[in-house]
Amino acid sequence: MPNPGRAADRSPTVALLVGLVLTLAVVLAYAWYITSQINGLRQLQTELTDRNRRDSLQLLRIQDDLNQLALAMRDMLDSTEPYPLSAWSAQFERIRADLDDALKQQEVVGRARRTPEQSQYVTQSVSQFWDAADRIFALAREGQDAEARTQIRDSLQARQASLSTTVARLLVQNNTAEADVAQQVQEIYDRVQRQVYWFLAASLLAITVTSLFLIRSNRRLFRKLALLSDERRDVAQTLIATREATLREISRELHDEFGQVLTAMGSMLGRASKRVPDDSPLRSDLREIGEVAQGALDNVRGLSQSLHPSILEELGLESTIEWYLTTFQRQSNVAVSYERVGEPVGVDDQTAIHVYRVLQEALANVARHSGATAASVRLRSGDGSIHLEVEDRGRGFSPNGSRRGLGLIAMRERAALLGGTLDVSTIPDGGTRVHLTVPLSSPGAAT
Repeated sequence: MPNPGRAADRSPTVALLVGLVLTLAVVLAYAWYITSQINGLRQLQTELTDRNRRDSLQLLRIQDDLNQLALAMRDMLDSTEPYPLSAWSAQFERIRADLDDALKQQEVVGRARRTPEQSQYVTQSVSQFWDAADRIFALAREGQDAEARTQIRDSLQARQASLSTTVARLLVQNNTAEADVAQQVQEIYDRVQRQVYWFLAASLLAITVTSLFLIRSNRRLFRKLALLSDERRDVAQTLIATREATLREISRELHDEFGQVLTAMGSMLGRASKRVPDDSPLRSDLREIGEVAQGALDNVRGLSQSLHPSILEELGLESTIEWYLTTFQRQSNVAVSYERVGEPVGVDDQTAIHVYRVLQEALANVARHSGATAASVRLRSGDGSIHLEVEDRGRGFSPNGSRRGLGLIAMRERAALLGGTLDVSTIPDGGTRVHLTVPLSSPGAAT
């Protein structure tokens, strides 16, 4: 059966990946669009602006040739000139060759903007001009200079003026085309600029939506983590409390039941041995059995104290620490130095048992893992807190290593339950330091 809460707990990774893919697609599409627009603009500037420039240069060349023709015709009509009209034929031929070449090049570069009628009109006008010029020079070679000059005034100058007017109009048309090209370029810039603004707005919107979604997902995730952390803390507290209650019950059973049984057995063996003659072998056997029973009683009491020291409730934390350090040295052969700093403080049973368990686990790690033969314990009070430090000069320990024992986790959980902190660090000269800090204002500490 599907879990109703699974949709709410689903990871936002898929949605974020989809958003990332869409964002990248939009960016790539927009980059392609901008590139195409810029390429189009560059092509427009290259094809139109450059073509218009070359067209204008050829038109200016044609206009210059026409102006030279006009000056030549003015000189030809000047009666003070000592040269006959036929002498101007060579200059006209030179201008004619240059003008024909300029017209051919201008027709190539200006064909895109010229109508067939305009091109035909220019060609016919030039052809008619040279036909008239040929007739004039023919008259001049026949000696009819007066008639030739009349033809220059009546026909040739008019044709030159018409051609100059046509070329001037073409130059004006080129200027207009340049203005149109500039306007088209500006329109492209404006369109690209508007698209940039739209893209920025869409990008900001997408970033905002994605950020809000991410913030919402993170808040939901952190709420879930906080809830899990609270549940884990409650479970840890319950487990630790259950463990302590179980150990306390087992300790009490060992002390009360087995301890009383062994004590009764010792008493009975003592009374029985008194009834046996001194020289009887049974008396020696009863004494040996009594010693075994006493040893078992001592072991049971030691185990009972180890599971849950009753002196912790009777004498307090500091006395329990002193008793345990003596017992630990005897059982592990690790020399332990103890230092008490600050004024004695009173703590309740819950805080005392957790501090005691941290000390017990820290020294157990020294005996099992460090390889050290000596350790130091310092209990310090002040600033509204109690501090427990356990140091050794063994192999050292990396708290961030891949192997993290349950003992370290349990110590951290106990510190968290008391509202304190546990710091495990490596001493620079070699060894490990475990530092427990418990505020006296914590729920488990006495004020």
